[in-house]
Amino acid sequence: MPPVPHSVDARDAEDPLVPVPLPTPVAAREGIASLPGTNLGYWDTGGSGTPIVLCHPASGSALSWGYQQPVFANAGYRVIAYSRRNHYNSDPAGQDDPGTQVEDLNNLADWLGLERFHLVGSAAGGTVAADFCLSHPGRILSLVVSSNTLGVQSGEIAEVARRIRPHEQWNQLPRWFRELGPSYRARNPEGVEKWIEINERSETGKGARQKRANTITPESLEDVAPPVLLMTGDSDMSTPPPILRMCAERIPGCKIRIVGECGHSIYWEHPTIFNDTVLDFITRQPQA
Repeated sequence: MPPVPHSVDARDAEDPLVPVPLPTPVAAREGIASLPGTNLGYWDTGGSGTPIVLCHPASGSALSWGYQQPVFANAGYRVIAYSRRNHYNSDPAGQDDPGTQVEDLNNLADWLGLERFHLVGSAAGGTVAADFCLSHPGRILSLVVSSNTLGVQSGEIAEVARRIRPHEQWNQLPRWFRELGPSYRARNPEGVEKWIEINERSETGKGARQKRANTITPESLEDVAPPVLLMTGDSDMSTPPPILRMCAERIPGCKIRIVGECGHSIYWEHPTIFNDTVLDFITRQPQA
């Protein structure tokens, strides 16, 4: 009997050769949140569902989540994304008082009337999310961090991170090369161009670097209270699987997912896997 041919479905993100089209977004309110010391751009699908707040990578902004917005909203959640200071539609961080990303997010949650919510962060957004959990654990129903070491600044985790990302050489590489895996770049040039476009629109490049609220150590990870899911791609050059496992070992009950043929931007490169994994995890947690 001849082998059954593989059925190619454009929605099948398990196959890295098949581009996944951006889905049609659901209606969302887009605006500017007037917060203490700053104004931040955001969008909010609204509704009575449990909130999911999305924290973007350094290369992105509230614009980055086109693959997630309708999927999470259609699953019954209130989906919110915002741009941190120095990113699309948000104020620059002042040199004299740049503030902290944690308090900006806390103020935004107050401004939107959120009590408790699921928090999802990718890359640098994962540092913000972990920092927030350490400062405001009571507000977080669950934490998902993709492609990030949760901002750990010391010990073996930080040393490995420095070793695999030598500062001078790393910064000479184009951001798209650092953050999109080789399988994706090889087979989805249109997706690469769209990612670059969002990156260029997202980064205003104005303002100071914001501070962290906590000094995050390996021991700090043991104090992360909410349920945690960590994800990375097997071709992620800055957060490869071994360093993610080092983080997971520190977090009681932590779940982990390694995505095959994927780089640093799982939410973009393999959105179906990202969305299904996140939704499966958060639906198993207590809801607000």
